[in-house]
Amino acid sequence: MELFDAISTRASAARLAEPGPTPEHLLRILEAATHAPDHGRLKPWRLIVLHQAARHQFADAVVAARRSRLPEPTEEQLELEREKLWRSPTLVVVGCALVRDNPKVPEVEQVLSVGAAAQNMFLAAHALGYGVMWKTGPAAYDDRVKRSVGLQAHDHIVAIMHFGTRTK
Repeated sequence: MELFDAISTRASAARLAEPGPTPEHLLRILEAATHAPDHGRLKPWRLIVLHQAARHQFADAVVAARRSRLPEPTEEQLELEREKLWRSPTLVVVGCALVRDNPKVPEVEQVLSVGAAAQNMFLAAHALGYGVMWKTGPAAYDDRVKRSVGLQAHDHIVAIMHFGTRTK
């Protein structure tokens, strides 16, 4: 796919199904992230592919975060929160591990670099024929959720990216 076609036809998928990216395609998608602009060559992105066990752990943390935000959440609300993380065959959390107190590269530039990395992933997946959903939501800002994928409280989850095949 030509670059400008990829940019102009890129859109979030409404629904995704199997198959997800092949291992080779997933590697290319992740590699695309590493070519984002990166002032100071800090490589602040953390690309966490959540396979079965890790996805369950992440879902548990997301549900716990939802439970703490709502005064008395119903089991249905909590289950819906969990199910959202299983709506695609491949899930990648895109985090920003901040290099703090860097006098030359402020936090905002590091976060923007990770946003550019996520966009590179989106465009790469689209060019390879996959559908993508870029999500965040309140859980992305919860310290427990961040810790569940190896980030610190001061770090950021920039995207929870779902990859798969578009459904009609």
